[in-house]
Amino acid sequence: MARTRLALIDDHQIVRDGLKALLQDLDHCEVIAEGGSGEEAIRLADNPDIQVFLMDIAMPGISGLDAAAHINKSRPDIKTIILSMHATGEYVRRALSCGAAGYMLKNMAPSELERAIRIVAAGGQYLSPALGDVMAESIDVSASLNLLSNRQREILRLLAEGMSTREIAELLSISAKTVETHRSQLMQKLDIFDVPGLVKYAIRQGLASID
Repeated sequence: MARTRLALIDDHQIVRDGLKALLQDLDHCEVIAEGGSGEEAIRLADNPDIQVFLMDIAMPGISGLDAAAHINKSRPDIKTIILSMHATGEYVRRALSCGAAGYMLKNMAPSELERAIRIVAAGGQYLSPALGDVMAESIDVSASLNLLSNRQREILRLLAEGMSTREIAELLSISAKTVETHRSQLMQKLDIFDVPGLVKYAIRQGLASID
């Protein structure tokens, strides 16, 4: 199995050492670079071997969010996962608007970090499950529903009912890629970037019910 090549960016050496020790136990991960500032992250982005950055937000000089935005523009092939203690919708939205592919809380379980790296490396997006309520509560749910097209509402309802992308595609006679596109668009419109959060939103809006 090909390993995902990672760079660790945090201004605390003890944090980087802890992450390295954790990642060494994962067969699919390899730490190939590290740094302690946003400036170092930007320089490391010139390394063609790096696939994923794990990056703190608050660092001396350029912040992790500004570094993520710079890297997303210069190296869109590199994925960035923000590691933070800030569990607020404002920080999450800022990270995603800067091009981050993931946002995780630093108190996450090792298994969650492993899952996040797999998802992001495969081109997906990951938010810590604990952020679902934060993101759902940070938007005006009544007004936001009006942002969705009829097709997006339908796909949201089916997702909330537990259907997979393939099952939805077959039911609606559209391609799986089209379903994924609609899901991505409705997530962007709602500022909710995980399925549990979408389910809660759909229930609150009356699009789905709790069995």
